[in-house]
Amino acid sequence: MKYILVIGDGMADDPIPELDGKTPLEYATIPTLDKLACSGVLGSVSTIPEGMPAGSDTAIMSIFGCDPCKFYTGRAPLEAAATGIPLCPGDVAYRCNMISVENADIPFEDKKILSHSAGSIEGTESNKLILDLFNEPVFKEAADKAGITIHPGSSFRHIAVQKCSDLIGKQEEESSATFASVGRQDPFREKVAEDSSSCFLTLTPPHDHLGEELGRHLPRGGENAAALEELIRLSHEFLDTHPINHKRRLQGKLPANCIWFWAEGTSVTLPDFTEKYGKSGSIISAVPLCQGIGNLIGLERIIVDGATGELHTNYEGKVDAAIKSLEKNDFTTIHIEAPDECTHNGDLKGKLQAIEWVDSRVLTPLLSKLNQNKTEYRLLVMSDHRTLIHTRGHDSGAVPYVLFDSRLKKETGLSFNEKNAENEVFIPCGTDLMTTLFEE
Repeated sequence: MKYILVIGDGMADDPIPELDGKTPLEYATIPTLDKLACSGVLGSVSTIPEGMPAGSDTAIMSIFGCDPCKFYTGRAPLEAAATGIPLCPGDVAYRCNMISVENADIPFEDKKILSHSAGSIEGTESNKLILDLFNEPVFKEAADKAGITIHPGSSFRHIAVQKCSDLIGKQEEESSATFASVGRQDPFREKVAEDSSSCFLTLTPPHDHLGEELGRHLPRGGENAAALEELIRLSHEFLDTHPINHKRRLQGKLPANCIWFWAEGTSVTLPDFTEKYGKSGSIISAVPLCQGIGNLIGLERIIVDGATGELHTNYEGKVDAAIKSLEKNDFTTIHIEAPDECTHNGDLKGKLQAIEWVDSRVLTPLLSKLNQNKTEYRLLVMSDHRTLIHTRGHDSGAVPYVLFDSRLKKETGLSFNEKNAENEVFIPCGTDLMTTLFEE
């Protein structure tokens, strides 16, 4: 028996007026997903624990059986684990996005965030920009003073590491002690500071505040926040006139004219997947977050040539890699980032296309190859969280899933969408999904 998990990141959504009140999953043409829903177990699952931030970090940890309430310290350490970036005691990792902000001749804090990914900037350009920035004398002096170094990510996603940030460590320790008294561990960054004089550092995800003014979301919470804000402001001064951004504007592209720190956290240890479930496995994803979680739980990390994490990616290569992985492993995961990225970009047409390609370019050939090989399998297909076109941000609502067993078929008459799923089998805790998949 082989086990497969397919995650269409951010596929789930709310009804959209432009789609006649349907969700993208209801509107899209997805015959293979609908066939699976008709022949398998359809339901919904809550992947985001109450009180936790809605995102792929907490959702995918839950899916792999790692309770975020116990193990989550922040998103950036999970991404750092993808490439083995070392975090020593007292170190803090941050996601450092390349973002696009308005070019208007107005105060910096009044400029709006146009793109959380600088228009999905290509990795070579992004790496050049971030390295030039950290080598620029004025910026370098400020970064050295703050104890921050950069690790280029070959996309808009970079990782910054701050050495011996005692302030952050104390915040985490104090917050953990507070929430332990009520029987759970909550990440310190969730203690939002309404007052900028608070000692608690508050950083916000840029993809949740597209079209909003920078000043409302700059770092808050004491001396360290001030240091991070200074670096953000200095980055805009340098990057806005960089030759690469001049060229991007001439090409009609958004400039990568600012950096943004968020997703802070300290080093993390997660339970070993094989020890917990007795299954060997792999993860196939272009996204550092998924690769990092995979590394931390002991899954084989498979990188596919041409896999981008965007709409145009190597779907077929991921399927081939999954089939090959199953020759030696019990379990594999195919993660597709495109629906989420398209939603953050406000690209409804792209989201629909991404969902349809998950169906036609991932699931259809995957099932065909499994059937050709006469493989008995259990397949779980799901969205990790909701990503909403009307906000371009994440949502913590339950998401649809379908569990299909090649040996057992039934006729539910249901298609795969949020409305149908919410009336079927509900799993209240996402950490139970793997156990459900591995049940015989």
